[in-house]
Amino acid sequence: MKDSPLRAIQSHLPRTNVSPRDERHRPSGLPLSLPPRGLSRVQAAEYVGVSPTKFDELVRDGRMPSPKRIDGRVIFDRLRLDSAFAALPDEGGHADDVWDRVAP
Repeated sequence: MKDSPLRAIQSHLPRTNVSPRDERHRPSGLPLSLPPRGLSRVQAAEYVGVSPTKFDELVRDGRMPSPKRIDGRVIFDRLRLDSAFAALPDEGGHADDVWDRVAP
C-alpha cells in the first residue's frame, strides 16, 4: 500500500528538536547546531538532566539560577544554566572552578 501524499511530503521535511511533551512549543526555525538561548522550565530541566520537580528544587535552593521574565513568560538562560551546572560538585565533592584552569 502506498504512503499518503502528506506522509511523502513530511518524510522530506527536516526534523526539528522539539519535544513532543511541550505542546505549546512550535517547531524551531533554528538549525540544530544553534540551540536557543532561552529555555522554558521543562526544557531547562531536561537540559541539565533532571525532572521539572527536581529542577524547581534546585532553583529554590540556589543551585540553579532564577529565571528571567519576559512579560508573563518565564525563561531560563542556557548560559547561566551551564555555569550553575559546572559549579555543582561531582561525587567526590569537587566543583568545577573555572579559575583553576587559568594559567598563573
